[in-house]
Amino acid sequence: MPQVRVNGNMLYYREIGEGPAALFVHGFPLDHGVWLDQMRGLAHVRRCIAPDLRGFGRSDPVVDQTLTMEMLADDLIQVVEALRIGPVDLVALSMGGYVALALLELRPDLVRSVALVATRAGADGVEARAGRDAMAARILDGGRASLADELMQVLLGRDPTRLAQARLRSMVESTRYETLLGAIEGMKERRDRRTVLGRITVPAAVIAGDEDRLISLDEIRELAAGIPGARLVIVPGSGHLVPIEHPEPVSQALLELFQGRKVVWPR
Repeated sequence: MPQVRVNGNMLYYREIGEGPAALFVHGFPLDHGVWLDQMRGLAHVRRCIAPDLRGFGRSDPVVDQTLTMEMLADDLIQVVEALRIGPVDLVALSMGGYVALALLELRPDLVRSVALVATRAGADGVEARAGRDAMAARILDGGRASLADELMQVLLGRDPTRLAQARLRSMVESTRYETLLGAIEGMKERRDRRTVLGRITVPAAVIAGDEDRLISLDEIRELAAGIPGARLVIVPGSGHLVPIEHPEPVSQALLELFQGRKVVWPR
């Protein structure tokens, strides 16, 4: 089982393909499995590496009360350096986008291109922070199955496939409670990184579904407009988890980002 020790923790990662490295960063409360379709689809052009963030998936359990975005970003920096794969094409979903922006602020030299998927750069407001506290309480009261039921209604579009539903439920119900609470606290306390956007000088893409219930299309357009030269890709009929709901348009957008040109998909 491929693992790398960083900052005192063993992180699991899945790897497939050859060539320059692409680093895939999952969201909350997920694991590397959210990227399986993209990794398989892009293995002919990239060495695709998808770690389980600290405490998630098959990585070591955590004792941290708060999983800060800076902590998770530093873990990824250490992964890149330990595996000697930099600079990387950085692909990040939702909470992973918060981590990616922290990484871009800390070590922009490690990034060759960046794709931000269904995420935002701003910090939580008062209402959002209260909502995260309420979610933490619901998790302890109702358990992971109840959380999975809730997220099935929030993270997916109006007509998700059974496979997308199954993969989401598998990831949610296998995430440790300590990790859930630590990540919620970290997202609640994260910094506003909108100023980072204008300093991104590498090729960039912003990808989202038009049925996302968590992040409005206006927010997505604002995110893309803040990054010089970023390409905006809106996937019809998809919710927040566009990589598992409509994997082929996401893979095509990533391939075009990596190669710097329009391509015909599938190849």
